[in-house]
Amino acid sequence: MSSASWVLHVDMDQFIAAVEVLRRPELAGRPIIVGGRGDPTERAVVSTASYEARQYGIGSGMPLKIAARKAPEDAVFLPVDHEAYEAASDDVMSALRVIPGVVLEVIGWDECFLGVTTDQPEVAAREAQRSVFDATGLRCSVGIGDNKVRAKIATGFGKPGGVFRLTEHNWFDVMGERSTRELWGVGAKIEKRLSARGITTVRELADADRGEMQREFGPKMGAWYHGLGSGIGPAVVDDTPWVARSHSRETTFQQNLTTQAEAEAAIRDLAEQAFADCAAEGRPVTRAHLKVRYAPFETKTIGRKLPRPTMDRGEFVDAALALGQMLDRTREVRLLGVRAEMTMPAAADPVERTPMRGRI
Repeated sequence: MSSASWVLHVDMDQFIAAVEVLRRPELAGRPIIVGGRGDPTERAVVSTASYEARQYGIGSGMPLKIAARKAPEDAVFLPVDHEAYEAASDDVMSALRVIPGVVLEVIGWDECFLGVTTDQPEVAAREAQRSVFDATGLRCSVGIGDNKVRAKIATGFGKPGGVFRLTEHNWFDVMGERSTRELWGVGAKIEKRLSARGITTVRELADADRGEMQREFGPKMGAWYHGLGSGIGPAVVDDTPWVARSHSRETTFQQNLTTQAEAEAAIRDLAEQAFADCAAEGRPVTRAHLKVRYAPFETKTIGRKLPRPTMDRGEFVDAALALGQMLDRTREVRLLGVRAEMTMPAAADPVERTPMRGRI
């Protein structure tokens, strides 16, 4: 049998919780919830929940206070430790990078694509799992595909700790009757818009009229969503180092902000921090974005392109404050975030990588 090119998607199983168990073996088997400062009485959200905690309906993004109400008595709440997770992630990627014949593309703390040429992709997947475990003691799942989309989706069928192959040949057998929400990149809003057009399953999306999709979502994204119905996606794994397109800072307030002055002070502080991160890289800022979460839990994001790329802190802060003028002053504010988009370095990869996070 001749060798073929394959894409492997390596996704760490309950990554953050697993790192915590490595540090505290006595926590193995207990429901673990990681988020904020580890205090469920404070305002923060769940960063990850162990499989044992997920059995109680606890998941990423859930407010810690709600998680605490759902959690059993033996549940453990832990603070987020970014440095520990970054170190563990580096160890995982280093273990994969040295496997002979692979091309590695990092797409997150806990996931990456591997490009391999082989006639036995399952063997390559098991080798990747073995390499990660031997180096770190952490376990991962691996999706095998003939492109990145199918490999990414395949991983979900292999979790936890397994391997699954999804290609053009079994795509519709596996995915055809499933909801469009199960496609990589289709969230609740897109699912709702598709449903309004009578498209609820992956097969229906594949059979939809491409022109109508482009009229609904635009030329680029309409074609992308239509292609997702057939599992179409990029097949080249790119090991070009990832370059950040933006820096952001956000905070959840323990007490809601109730005045415009409070909101402006917070926006100014967050904007200065985000701009400082960009300035440290020596890259001009091109856009400002403001994220607001109104009480009790409604989130909105607004953005604005700057008149010109700038390295002037005051210009960016003023742009963020101008966005703050668009807030609903009749509503209390639970969270604020500011994001600064930057120009890309001339040497950076011009191809945009799909900015989507996977399961953990």
